[in-house]
Amino acid sequence: MSDGSVADLNSDILFGVVGLGEVGLPLGLAATRAGFPVVGVDIDQERTTALQEGRSYIQDVSDVDVEVAMEEGFTPTAEYNLLSEATHVAICVPTPLQKSGQPDVSYVLKACEQLTAVISPDTTVIIESTVYPSATKELFATVFEEAGFTVGEDVYLAFSPERIDPGNEEYDLVEIPKVIGGVTEECGNRAEAFYADLFETIVRTGGSTEAEMVKILENTFRNVNIALVNELVKVADNFDIDFWNVIEAAKTKPYGFMPFYPGPGLGGHCIPVDPMYLSWRAKQDGIDTPLVDLADRTNREMSVYIVDRVTRILNENGVPLPGANVLVLGVAYKPDVPDTRKSPARDIIRELDDRSAVIEYNDPHVPSIDVSDAGQYESVELTDEALSRQDCVIIVTDHADYDFEFVVEHAPLVFDTRNATAGLDDDSVSRL
Repeated sequence: MSDGSVADLNSDILFGVVGLGEVGLPLGLAATRAGFPVVGVDIDQERTTALQEGRSYIQDVSDVDVEVAMEEGFTPTAEYNLLSEATHVAICVPTPLQKSGQPDVSYVLKACEQLTAVISPDTTVIIESTVYPSATKELFATVFEEAGFTVGEDVYLAFSPERIDPGNEEYDLVEIPKVIGGVTEECGNRAEAFYADLFETIVRTGGSTEAEMVKILENTFRNVNIALVNELVKVADNFDIDFWNVIEAAKTKPYGFMPFYPGPGLGGHCIPVDPMYLSWRAKQDGIDTPLVDLADRTNREMSVYIVDRVTRILNENGVPLPGANVLVLGVAYKPDVPDTRKSPARDIIRELDDRSAVIEYNDPHVPSIDVSDAGQYESVELTDEALSRQDCVIIVTDHADYDFEFVVEHAPLVFDTRNATAGLDDDSVSRL
């Protein structure tokens, strides 16, 4: 196990990773497996302590992965000064939205400022945190320039968007093509030369701003198309059409159609956030993005629509929503992960609470959840008794752990937002 010293690392390249979350930790471990000594920096002491003890806090990284990496040259620390010998550094810190809707890139700025105090000339810095187009060139490069570096001459700055998909076991990190754009051509060349030893495929863009736009395009594309089907599912309900059947039929067209599916809204740290980075940045230059803005609103309003549908279903069965027992099944933002960031379940719980429903939830991956304005909830055991005492069960997250046949058998009414009950013909089930 590493003792935190980098003096014994025998390599021409020392890779530093700033931010050891869902992006930075897998990246650091991949570099270790590729034979590079790695220093991982995170200001969260609990994280670095866990890693030093061989414990992982990331779903897609096992304790064994951490233990092996520690033995092979991975050094987790809270100290930036251990990056003084780094030749390459990746910044993988959060970039959330502020309540105002403005991008919060303060963590990236802080990381850049910390690096300027410790790195040596000729260091290549690669930003992986999602940012708005032009941020690397206009904002982060300035931090290095103001510290006395010349970008493209004695520090090399590039942007390479992370493409992590938590819980996805189909693609290994290194199999996903790696997009890279440098602030200058030489910046891109140096970033590519290093990442080519980690990733199977490198995709160069015409610069850092193009690379930033790639990530924005990927997630705006998904956001807008999900909003489209979320809008159309409402129309289909008006005509008593099973919209899931419509999608399956449309999928048979061999060209010109890509299936997207309706749902309770968007969650996670990418799809609901990244398009707003674009919208905000465009508005700074007087450019409107009405389609992007409308898609965001459409997806955010799904929680209200779902509770409206549940209200209607309960009324048809002689049960008013105020005082009704409602179980929310799944509160993670996607199946088989413990992450509740921006989960639509939060908005649904909040909406149910506003309408005076009696709320419980179950999620095998999330033992408790704090919903602002609606309180703290603990996951209840999913038993036949827990299901039968409900007036309605809302399927929000279709975890693989769930036995939906069991749910339908014991719940008086089920509203399925994920088509998880497909094939279960039962009068108690209604689908989005």
